[in-house]
Parts: sequence; C-alpha cells; structure tokens
Amino acid sequence: MKKISLKQYNSFGIDVKATNLISIESEIDIINFLEKKKNDKILILGGGTNILFTKDIDYPILKIEIKGIEIINEDEDEVLVSVGAGENWNDLVWWSIENNFGGLENLVSIPGNVGSAPIQNIGAYGKEINEVIENCRGIFIKNSTMKIFNKDECKFSYRSSIFKEELKDKFIISNVTLRLTKRNHKINTEYKSLQNTLIQRGDTNPSIKNIAEFVHSIRSNKLPNYKKIGNAGSFFKNPLIKKDKLKEIRLSCPDIVSHKTKGSEYKISAAWLIENCGFKKIEVNNVTVHKKQALVIINSGNAKGIDIYNFSQKIKKTVREKFDILLEEEVNIL
Repeated sequence: MKKISLKQYNSFGIDVKATNLISIESEIDIINFLEKKKNDKILILGGGTNILFTKDIDYPILKIEIKGIEIINEDEDEVLVSVGAGENWNDLVWWSIENNFGGLENLVSIPGNVGSAPIQNIGAYGKEINEVIENCRGIFIKNSTMKIFNKDECKFSYRSSIFKEELKDKFIISNVTLRLTKRNHKINTEYKSLQNTLIQRGDTNPSIKNIAEFVHSIRSNKLPNYKKIGNAGSFFKNPLIKKDKLKEIRLSCPDIVSHKTKGSEYKISAAWLIENCGFKKIEVNNVTVHKKQALVIINSGNAKGIDIYNFSQKIKKTVREKFDILLEEEVNIL
C-alpha cells in the first residue's frame, strides 16, 4: 500500500507517512466510515495547526473538510451562525467582521479550522470561543449516533473542553453554532498590548473591525507564519498559579509577567518563563524558539517530530527546575 506524506497537512512541516487518509465532506461521510471501520483507532485531523507528529500513522486519518456558513436565526440584536467544522477559522472571523457581527474580532489570525476551536477553547487578547458558542454538533465514534452539546455541556475551561478531556478520541465535531452580536458589540480591550495599540493610535472608540485589524497586526509582528516557518503557535499553555506562589517568584524575579484571572489565580506568561530560562539562545537539531515569542517552538530546518518533542521536554524540565512551575502542552503530540 502506498504511503501518504503528511508534510502538507501539519503546520510543523513534519514529513511522516500515513497509510490511510480519508477526506470527510459531510456528516454522512462520517457515519458511512464509522459503520464500515475495521480499526477502533482513528485520528481526526482538522487544519493540522495544533499537532506534532513524532512517527508514522498506521491507522485511518479522517481529514475533516465539512464546509458551510449559514445564518439560522436572528433578531435585531443577535444572530445564530451555523458553521461546518472544516471551515477555516480565520476566514470565518473576517466573514463575521464583513457582516458586522461581533464576538470573534479578538480571535482573528488564529490558525486552524472551526471544528478544532471548541476542543481547545481557543482564546486570545481577552476573549475565548466559549463566550460565543451556542452549541457543538457531532457524532460518537463508538456507535455513530449524533448529539448536540449545548454550551454548558461542553464543559469549557482554560484551553480545554469535554471534547479534549472525557470525549477525546470518542467524538467527532461536525458543526459549530455561534451566537454573535449585530449591534451594541461588547468591545474587549483588556489586554495590555491591545490597549497600547489603541493609545498609540488615539482610538478611544474602536469598532470590531478596528480591533480585528489591530490584533492581526500585533500577531503578525510577533508570531511566525507557519507557511514560512514550521510551528504550531503557542506550544504550551500559560500556567495558572496562586498569589502566594507569584509573590515567591517576584522576590527574585520582580519583572515576571502575570495577569489576574477572574478567579483567585494568576496567569503567568509561559513565554517569559521560557525566555528567562535562556531558550532564545538555544538551538538543537534545527529546533529553537521564535526570537520574538519564546512560547512558539519552530522547525528552523528539516527537524524531525521527535527532535521538536525532545526540545519541548527540555523546556519543561528547565522551567520546572528554575521556577517550580510545570508547563502543560497546548499542542497535541502523536
């Protein structure tokens, strides 16, 4: 059987091979595959921008390419938008901006597809997708039955959800419905870099389009384009720590970057931790961190997946030893 290269299907550009790659364009395609499948193990692949392959894949890969953006209900204030899991996330954000639908503007320029967004509960610049999710529809792998999960049932938490925890490898998201605003948009400018941009531009009343453009500009200046430099965006989550722990670290590192959460914890910049462990000056087997954003591990040449994995574990070990903080991967590792 001829093996298929997955290099073009993952943003790290890792040249591993697959024995069976199947394009899924509808929910019927999912059901048809599940009813005929011979192997219990399968891989659900979206945009491939949050995955690190360390070896060849010898079981079926379902490439989710379900398309469609449809307004299913609206009133004067809000609109419900049904979106296929295979739609490009960034394209959806700009579509919403063009239609003056608010809620996604802070989440612009995040790579990947719509179906992957709720799994990871993607977030940026003060917003998370859980704030606009109405429901997620999909199919259970075990028995091919369909279910719609409402927002509460999705069990969203920081960079996680029921689909990443209890239902990991058990459920395939086929459609996501979002509740967006048509007027009285809730503009979120709480992130410092976004506030600084607004101050520099003298903009005291930004539109959702302004916010999207500003966030896009900030991200473009800070983060590498995976089409030019192999990466999967933020490799680790920003860790959450208690106030006492933050005070302890500040005794020796008063410049540590932190943000108060809505709860009692503080979100620490993983990029700051990594940079302060010296990783901007380290490169091993064509793997390093990005010079402008240490949270992004990059494939600077033809690195193998295992090289990137080993480098990430070296980062974890060093941060743990220096700060007694355990970093948690945001990227899925296979």
